[in-house]
Amino acid sequence: MNHVWGLMAHPNREMRNIKQENESVSHHYTHHVLIMAAIPVICAFIGTTQLGWDLGAERTIQLSMFTGIALGILFYLLILGGVAVMGRVIHWMARNYPQRPSLQRCTVFAGYVATPLFLSGLVALYPLVWLCLLVGSLAMVYTGYLLYVGIPMFLNIDREESLRFSGSTLAIGILVFEVLLALTVVIWGYGYLMF
Repeated sequence: MNHVWGLMAHPNREMRNIKQENESVSHHYTHHVLIMAAIPVICAFIGTTQLGWDLGAERTIQLSMFTGIALGILFYLLILGGVAVMGRVIHWMARNYPQRPSLQRCTVFAGYVATPLFLSGLVALYPLVWLCLLVGSLAMVYTGYLLYVGIPMFLNIDREESLRFSGSTLAIGILVFEVLLALTVVIWGYGYLMF
C-alpha cells in the first residue's frame, strides 16, 4: 500500500522503488492487489444497494443485499483474475527482450499499473453510469502513462521502444478490461433478473 501515493504523485521515482524491491506475487497480492481490488467492489456494493444504478431519465435500478453480495464476490474474482492475466500478457510480450523479467515480476508490475483503475472504483459510491465511464476512462489513460513510465525501467529498453511496447500492452489491457466489464454487466444483469 505504500506505493499508492507515489504512483499517483511521482510515478518515475516510484517505479524505480518498485523495481528494486523484487517483491513476490503472494506478498504483492496480500499487501496491494487484494486490498486495492476491494475498493471498486465495496463502493459498487454500497452504491448499487443503497442508491441504485442511475441510468438517466429518472430511472434507477437498485440491487438487493443478497444480489449485491453475490455479484460483488464475482466482480472481485474477475478483478483478481484480470491482474493475473495482464501479468501473463506483459510476460508474453517481453519474450523477445534479452532481459525478459520473470512472470512473477510481470504480475507484480501489472498489479501496480492497475492502481488508478482500482482507485477509480471510488466513483461507484454514486453509481451514475456516465460518471463511472468518464472516471474509468481517465483512470485508463493514467494507467497507460504508468505503463509508458514503467516499461523502460522494467525491461531496460529505451523510451521509443517503450512507447510501442506500452501501447500494445495498453491495447490488450483495454481489451481485457472490456471483457471483464462485459462479464460484469452480463452477470449483473443476470443476477438482477434472477434475484
